[in-house]
Amino acid sequence: MSPTLVVDVGAWSLKAGYAESDGNNNNCHVAPNCIAKSRDNKTYVGSQLSQCVDYGEMTFRRPVQKGYVVNWPAEVAILDNELQHLQCDSSDTNLIITEQPNAPLQLTMNLDQIVFEHFDFAAVYRTVASSLNAYTDTRSLFGDPPAAHAEHVQPADALLVVDSGHSHTTVTPLLAGRPIHSAVRRLDIGGKHLSNYLAELISLRHFSLIDEPHIVSQIKEDACYLSSDFPADLDAAKRKDPSIVVDYVLPDYERHHRGFTRPHDASYKAKMERLGVRQPDDPLSTREEVFPLANERFVVPEMLFTPSDIAMPQSGIAEILMQSLGVLPELLWQPMLANILLVGGNTLIPGFVERVERGVRMLAPEDMVVRVRRAEDPITSTWQGGCRLASDQDLLKNVLITRQEYQEHGPNWVTRQFAVKRPTSGKE
Repeated sequence: MSPTLVVDVGAWSLKAGYAESDGNNNNCHVAPNCIAKSRDNKTYVGSQLSQCVDYGEMTFRRPVQKGYVVNWPAEVAILDNELQHLQCDSSDTNLIITEQPNAPLQLTMNLDQIVFEHFDFAAVYRTVASSLNAYTDTRSLFGDPPAAHAEHVQPADALLVVDSGHSHTTVTPLLAGRPIHSAVRRLDIGGKHLSNYLAELISLRHFSLIDEPHIVSQIKEDACYLSSDFPADLDAAKRKDPSIVVDYVLPDYERHHRGFTRPHDASYKAKMERLGVRQPDDPLSTREEVFPLANERFVVPEMLFTPSDIAMPQSGIAEILMQSLGVLPELLWQPMLANILLVGGNTLIPGFVERVERGVRMLAPEDMVVRVRRAEDPITSTWQGGCRLASDQDLLKNVLITRQEYQEHGPNWVTRQFAVKRPTSGKE
């Protein structure tokens, strides 16, 4: 059978790679899902961005907005670059590619047209990204005993997936690997909004980083966390407690290409001012751009859990999770609450897992068990699930639609087929 390429299309990055027949997949290629232009007018497409040494004043064009591809020429250019990197012969390759739940019909048809007509893939399975997480090894993650040996790869019976990425956050309940679309809930806050808010705060308090999205994103990754006691941390920040306040050193693209945190030095600014004329051999004379971070560190990610703090009329993650659960029959509440899986880049923020668990525990029925786990690798978990599904040829062949079928039946037929297809062994 032809090789299978798994592509998880995210707003921040593309995850792509070939599925191995034994299900052991360690070859995920993660590429920025963007086209960037540097201040010297060089253009970088996707993974070419790794060749850039100076991210200062860099502009980014991202084809995915609010979770959906809205700039197809840019997305095609990025996919072209990554397929070349992977040396993919698409005419002899099967493709598993992801989309967001409840995507507009026209966007799904556009995707089908691109993969069949432009890239000419041999066969395709288009599926909701969250659903592939049901095929990862969730039993070991939640500490459950291994399933009895089965002839085919089996999805988790019940799984509640919280996917918090660059442009938004979704909650998707899965039953035997199938998303329950009516219960999908969405929060229009993701990593991009956290970075924008952080840039505003830094610009108001120190100096403008509004035009430095890449640097601000790194500051967020390096310094932000979710507080377990918000009022206490606010008080500690006011007192300049060293457990809260840190200094951030911006990259200079000469000695270091990425910024970093270090213990706060309240006298640093005064020392620099006293120097007046800098001396080349004086360590204090280096042209460091340094500023302190205090309550910004935990106020910014708090947006994910209390959007009302920034006057956004939406519920936080714990609340939308319970809203999703409320649509389901009560019989499913316990298995869903006991299997809450966190994926996406925002889940790497320190304190994220504990905050979700605490928030859900406060809202869930007291007699029900709440278990929250972050995927072993929340960035590539969806891709890993797709690879594990693809390792079972019987499951795969029952969901693939071939290029010949697309040409014979047309895009409307393909759309209907993807709406009802699910991985089965054909022996059920």
